[in-house]
Amino acid sequence: MSHLFYQTSAFRPFLDRGEGVYMYGKDGTRYLDGSSGAMVSNIGHSNPAVLAAMRAQMEKSTFGYRLHFQTEASEALAARTAALCPPGLDRVFFVSGGSEATESTIKLARQYKLAIDQSSRWKVISRMPSYHGSTLGALAITGYDPLTRPFEPMMQAMPKIPAPRAYLDGLNPDDPATGLHYADMLEAKILEEGPETVLAFIVEPIGGASTGALVPPAGYMERIREICTHYDILLIHDEVMTGGGRTGRFWGADHWGTTPDIIAISKGFGGGYVPLGAMIARRDMVEAVMADGGFQHGHTYAGNPLACSAGLAVLDQIEQNGLIDNAARMGDLLKSRLTGLMNRYPFIGDVRGKGLLLAFELVADRTTMEPLPTSMKAFQRLVDIAYERGLIIYSRRTRGGTSGDHFLVCPPMIVTEDQIDELMTKLTASLDTFAAETRLGAEPVA
Repeated sequence: MSHLFYQTSAFRPFLDRGEGVYMYGKDGTRYLDGSSGAMVSNIGHSNPAVLAAMRAQMEKSTFGYRLHFQTEASEALAARTAALCPPGLDRVFFVSGGSEATESTIKLARQYKLAIDQSSRWKVISRMPSYHGSTLGALAITGYDPLTRPFEPMMQAMPKIPAPRAYLDGLNPDDPATGLHYADMLEAKILEEGPETVLAFIVEPIGGASTGALVPPAGYMERIREICTHYDILLIHDEVMTGGGRTGRFWGADHWGTTPDIIAISKGFGGGYVPLGAMIARRDMVEAVMADGGFQHGHTYAGNPLACSAGLAVLDQIEQNGLIDNAARMGDLLKSRLTGLMNRYPFIGDVRGKGLLLAFELVADRTTMEPLPTSMKAFQRLVDIAYERGLIIYSRRTRGGTSGDHFLVCPPMIVTEDQIDELMTKLTASLDTFAAETRLGAEPVA
């Protein structure tokens, strides 16, 4: 009997070790990590250079409280991170995870507006569906009903606008008119709420778990930047999942060349070696807050030297091994292979994403995009079938957490063509089994 409790529908074996793109159970079973855990292990498991850097830091210190000491590791990682950001975003605040990072962004935004005498601004607009973390502040800006509904009496719910899911609305995502259609919903919401009350808009440049690698339609990212600037509203990019190169650029927003006021990053930033995340903000914002009494926020492990040394080593591996370029190349290959599955499985309704942040969605009808019956629990069943075949993929409900089924296929950025072949073989076998169980059918292989 385990004293732990997690939400899973099936028994999972004890983990023995991880090596590269593979993980091994205590019974010797090998699993291809087709989702990099929760889109975390960007550079693969047990990278020797990262482990060596961590050992070297452990010989010096594993903890140094940020109010008592500066550390070389945290200073170096802050400088390195700032150098990767757009000009002007060069102030870094370290945290231990994505929820802490997004929570930090909205707290900094509020304190900045207080510091410049705009105290009426407190509303953070986000999207439905969306996911920005599990703390109460992060949940308030999250649009995912099963996670938010139990806690609604305990938090200040924030305004939402629809996520730009053109594929569900029958719109062409490559048409700039589609991007403007969704982006202008932001302006309408700002006017509805009263511009003087709106603090910020938070957005994932490419969707994560809640929307399954949703790529915004043409013109969307550029237009929301214009709207935020016009109404003096802070633009926050949640790059917790997209930051670090997974999409084929270091920042997801680099695909559109748009610059936010604040960035949140985690997951691949520490690569699964240590809990690590960061908020990066404009220098003038931070200076205003510090001059007004300081940033009233913090976490015990912020700037932990062991975590920062690992983060530096992860960035080294990404740069030295050309992993961002590999993510772009292997992502194109994997996406084409996933798209090809639509010819075989009529219940795959959409394939989307950039780089190695990819997803496919199951539907009952590809024309209407009607979801599969919720009673089928396809989002969990296909994951379990794949796991039995030694493949790990990641799933969530597509339609606000209550219906729909999408699956993230996001192997580590070190993945090779042979390993993509292996992934696709296991995934195809899993889909065949799922089709047979559900009687949804599959077309014979040509």
